[in-house]
Amino acid sequence: MGSEIRTKVPYIETPLIKSATLSEAAGCNVFLKLENLQPSGSFKSRGIGNCMVAKLAARGADASKAHFYCSSGGNAGLACVHAAVTLGGRATIVVPLSASAFMVDKLRRAGAADVIQRGASWQEADDYLTGTLMEQARAGGDVAIYVPPFDAQEVWDGNAGISHEIARQIPTMTRHYPVSVDGASDHDATARIGNVDAIVCSVGGGGLFSGVMQGLDDLSMNQTRVVAVETLGADSLYQAVQQRELVTLPAITSLATSLGARTVCRRALEYGLREQVSTVVLSDAEAIAACKRFASEERFLVELSCGVCPAVVYGGKLKELVPGLNENSVVVLVICGGSNISYEMLEQYATSQASPPAS
Repeated sequence: MGSEIRTKVPYIETPLIKSATLSEAAGCNVFLKLENLQPSGSFKSRGIGNCMVAKLAARGADASKAHFYCSSGGNAGLACVHAAVTLGGRATIVVPLSASAFMVDKLRRAGAADVIQRGASWQEADDYLTGTLMEQARAGGDVAIYVPPFDAQEVWDGNAGISHEIARQIPTMTRHYPVSVDGASDHDATARIGNVDAIVCSVGGGGLFSGVMQGLDDLSMNQTRVVAVETLGADSLYQAVQQRELVTLPAITSLATSLGARTVCRRALEYGLREQVSTVVLSDAEAIAACKRFASEERFLVELSCGVCPAVVYGGKLKELVPGLNENSVVVLVICGGSNISYEMLEQYATSQASPPAS
């Protein structure tokens, strides 16, 4: 079984494609890193999958006897369940009471051993999982392995692969798409993209952002600007950067609940304070409109937490966030995906924004 663990990788290398519509809207070359195509439907497969494989290897555990425990708003839990099933183990997920029945059903159908709802926020769900549930499991002889959703080196190591793949894939894009490259014709087969001017990613607890930044450090790509995007009511990184210390939000009030970490991990704050990072906060309404447009133009349905990235482009904010942006600039949006979305849910979000406030 040990050799099988080493050969199983519960995440994939994802495609990088150019978006004609977003490139036109931005006035530069815009590429999409399609993390929504990961096995679990979101980028979480990378960090969570890498973390689980690393923990199994460190413990020398037999995957068939391992029981993974993860607290999650949904997507980290789905990634944990997928990886556990792939590796031959079991997974129990604790989600907050705010988790939708839609997502709870997805977790169960994916193969979770159990899905428990507890607490008003992710933090309360995590406190119950680590302080009560796992202690009971271990007392009963369970091989209980904790899987943190974002705040762990193994998670960041997995997510750093996004930057490594972008760096490897981006020079080949001129073979497949018309790309504006300084000093070269679109039809020049020898033209290569020299730099990535910016990467745009969304921020919840900070696991994706920290991984992207770690990967850029690995590659000495310190000239690449990173635009970290949140929604109002889930803007724990933005507020922490403004105050230059960790901030705990009193509650998550955004509809983009996948961004709902009341406090980001410390590593995310450290990266957020760097000169190469821009933090931006958008409204739920902007995220909803972007999801609808993105689904129509790019044919991908993604969560609001993901829609904030194309929303930066649609709203014309990219030029102010990326100094020197021009037609030859190269910008990559990390399409992180998310499974807590349907056409009906998106329409409900849109309706809730259009409704007048109660008197």
